[in-house]
Amino acid sequence: MKKTVLALAIAAGSVCGVAAQADVKVGFLGGFTGGIESLTPPIFDGAKLAVEEVNAQGGLLDGETMAMPSGDTTCSDAAAASNAADRLVNSEQVTAIVGALCTGATIAAANNAAIPGGVVMVSPASTAPAVTDLDDDDLVFRTVPSDAFQGEQLAKLLLSKGIEDLAVTYVNNDYGQGLDSAFTETYEAEGGSISANLAHEDNRADYRSEIGQLSASGSQTLVVLAYADTSGQTILRQAYESGAFSQFAGADGMVGNSLVEAVGSDVLEGMIATRPGSPDSPGTDTFTELAEEAGIDPSAVFAAQSYDAAFLLAMAIEKNGSADREGLSQALRDVATAPGETILPGEWEKAKRLIGEGTEVDYQGAAGDHEFDDNGDVPGIVVEMAVEDGQFVTKGPIGD
Repeated sequence: MKKTVLALAIAAGSVCGVAAQADVKVGFLGGFTGGIESLTPPIFDGAKLAVEEVNAQGGLLDGETMAMPSGDTTCSDAAAASNAADRLVNSEQVTAIVGALCTGATIAAANNAAIPGGVVMVSPASTAPAVTDLDDDDLVFRTVPSDAFQGEQLAKLLLSKGIEDLAVTYVNNDYGQGLDSAFTETYEAEGGSISANLAHEDNRADYRSEIGQLSASGSQTLVVLAYADTSGQTILRQAYESGAFSQFAGADGMVGNSLVEAVGSDVLEGMIATRPGSPDSPGTDTFTELAEEAGIDPSAVFAAQSYDAAFLLAMAIEKNGSADREGLSQALRDVATAPGETILPGEWEKAKRLIGEGTEVDYQGAAGDHEFDDNGDVPGIVVEMAVEDGQFVTKGPIGD
């Protein structure tokens, strides 16, 4: 009986219709299961924080609520990514998408759903150089720098620590291949020696054969370019058990305390890693305060970039003047690019007022100044991470 009454009430509200405004939907595509399932929740939380602030400070357009339906890409399954994107684009009728996170998922979602549907995507975490080369009709952007830069910085970091000989294994997909290419090119050009370089497939239970090939080279340092919750975790555990390596290193896909907990803090103590970071700026400081108040770790990998992606898309929708997809990519470029009145994280009311007055705005975000180039890429910084006392800690930006 209660269900019937509720259904009638909902139906009546839908028919009578002068009541609530419709939602403006901005979707979120993340790896809620799979290789980065422990990294995804704080990234999603970063985007949702921006949504909450928009709704608390006047909403979008004429007071519409900003909603964020989500989809699971599993990180590594192109079919799952395509299906999740198709649902958001064609069933949920989203105006734009934050995501995806893993590069293969972003490419699959873009090619099979977002680009055909004319939907702007802003990824806070897809770092592979392959994203740059998408034929995307100016629809795919990212708030994180390319791995062409991160790979270079990881190579220079290891060499600066006197590590001049090492072995590398990378997950055999767009992310791993792109990062490995950038890393090895710089490492060898700067005088380092890579004794073994081996691709591996994700989501396997046993990598002892690969570890045997890598350890036969005699190198004491193993660089693992993979994911914290799948192959990266298993390889580190089995490499330690083999006794072949005394030092481990990795990149952003490995930076998660779940990795340390799973493999063992004593095993990974001193592990070196890199990840895209945020500059020392008013935008970063403001986001840190907002995130901490909301119970979100502001230093979580890609949380700041995800907040920026959602906030920028909200500003672009406001600038575009409607929830229509057409014209949104240009509006996104407009609100992210100087000159204009500075907008910081949390300043939605100010942004909405200035945009309504026709004033140019320039968002200075949680993860920096997102001046998109012709490919939708942004500059950025890479920070050094290390495992100390059982957790990853930030050591600081890596200089050229």
